[in-house]
Amino acid sequence: MPSTSEKRSAAVEHHIPITKTARYWTLGDSNTADEVWFVLHGYKQLARRFLRRFQAIDDGHRLIVAPEALSRFYIGHEPGRHGPTSVVGATWMTREDRQVEIEDYVGYLDQLAETILGTLPSAVPVTVLGFSQGVATATRWVTQGTVEPSRLVLWGDFTPPDLDCERAALALASVEVLMVRGEEDAALASKMAADEAERLGAAGIEYQSMLYRGGHDIEVEALRALISQ
Repeated sequence: MPSTSEKRSAAVEHHIPITKTARYWTLGDSNTADEVWFVLHGYKQLARRFLRRFQAIDDGHRLIVAPEALSRFYIGHEPGRHGPTSVVGATWMTREDRQVEIEDYVGYLDQLAETILGTLPSAVPVTVLGFSQGVATATRWVTQGTVEPSRLVLWGDFTPPDLDCERAALALASVEVLMVRGEEDAALASKMAADEAERLGAAGIEYQSMLYRGGHDIEVEALRALISQ
């Protein structure tokens, strides 16, 4: 047996790229769409359930694409084993191995956008909308990825505090950025809003704000207001 005085080796972290199948859901017809929306759900949500919130603007003029985050988990608190009725949610990332997870979802969303836009008969305007946790995901995607939207809608959360603002300023120079926030949204702290405004302002990142009466959710009238702009 080895002596207890012998030095034990330390654990070493490794990574290996793998192939994973991602899931997404759509509303609308790519053959008749005048525009495409990529809508990114929040924490604990699934793409299909999130997409229901956009049925109010499914009027034949847009293709609405809801990608699902790559990590799913059970979100119910029922005792015992999980089963067919257990509720499942998804998350874009956690703090664990975060940079790799960010790179994975940016690559995934780039590939999805290339696939979707390649099915359209001609070039159309693209809106990227992130809700809640999807705000950070949408911001990083547009900043770090290859997608070139005409509009970025950040709904119900703040841009990530570690955002590379210099890089973001370049990526967003020709993008209309819109912050959508509910007046009763308890997730939005005024101090964080002030910090964000200062940080983005210092980088020269311009954006518009839209407030609506409501809390932390996609409010239908606010959503309809977006398509009239």
